[in-house]
Amino acid sequence: MQKKSFIIRIDPDKLNAIEKWASDEFRSINGQIEWILDQALRKSGRIRMTDKKSNGGKDEK
Repeated sequence: MQKKSFIIRIDPDKLNAIEKWASDEFRSINGQIEWILDQALRKSGRIRMTDKKSNGGKDEK
């Protein structure tokens, strides 16, 4: 999968909270932001889980 780069402006307190959360879960800040966005998009129904890796090989119902 090809990824695009972009600049984001974020409040320093939010960035610090994301940095700590990322560290707690052994992710980079970028990886944590991507995970948060992915979870929000799935929860809102804007994207579907399509790859088997994401759900442990189980088909989504």
